[in-house]
Amino acid sequence: MIAMHFMTTAALVLALVHSDFALANPEDIQACNQQHPYVGMWVTSDGRIRHELLANCRYDEARGTRESAYQGRYEVEGNKIYYWDDTGFSADGMFVDENTLHHAGMIFRRHQ
Repeated sequence: MIAMHFMTTAALVLALVHSDFALANPEDIQACNQQHPYVGMWVTSDGRIRHELLANCRYDEARGTRESAYQGRYEVEGNKIYYWDDTGFSADGMFVDENTLHHAGMIFRRHQ
């Protein structure tokens, strides 16, 4: 019984290490060579959703009082942004100008 529990735990740990659940992989951070003008905080007009694009190609999204509700990595290609959160969810968005981001049916403005 103990051996079975150990094998199950070991399999779970191995799966987590090799999955998108792992937080920022140092290789991903080092591979982030993107230069774009969109790093910073983006906020919906009601302030409920706050989306911080970090310079290391990671993002941190807060929803209401829930800080760090979603975290993951992102890539910018031209005016398009692609997200992969740490739970495996993916999404995209479009910067319509330097201060406006359309994402998931919402409009975000650059926070000054």
